[in-house]
Amino acid sequence: MPKRTVMTDQAAPPGGPYSHAVVAGDTIYLAGAIPALPDGTRVTGPFEEQARAAFRNLAAVAAACGASLDQAVRVGVYLRDFTDFPAMNAIYAEFFGPDDLPVRTTIPVPLVGFDIEVDAVLYTG
Repeated sequence: MPKRTVMTDQAAPPGGPYSHAVVAGDTIYLAGAIPALPDGTRVTGPFEEQARAAFRNLAAVAAACGASLDQAVRVGVYLRDFTDFPAMNAIYAEFFGPDDLPVRTTIPVPLVGFDIEVDAVLYTG
């Protein structure tokens, strides 16, 4: 089965030459989502606003693929400041719930201009 790339105007535009997602069989790979609006305007408020914006973008791309974050099997979270880890965990639960959680890696990285980036792999089979 060939891969299919997905782009949507319901999420912030990619920051470079890549797709929002790639669907390959029963697996969907969601590219990193940052805190920005669908028109590309960056969300620059407190961490909590940035995190919700990034997760909303991730959810919008999942929806454009005909899926949802409920189908996530792996999530990557990249934080500029690791002291935001507890706040991110609380917001993460808003999007992924308390049960049947995907695996996750959270690492500090030197992001420039925003505080969080998130990506995911979904399984739809």
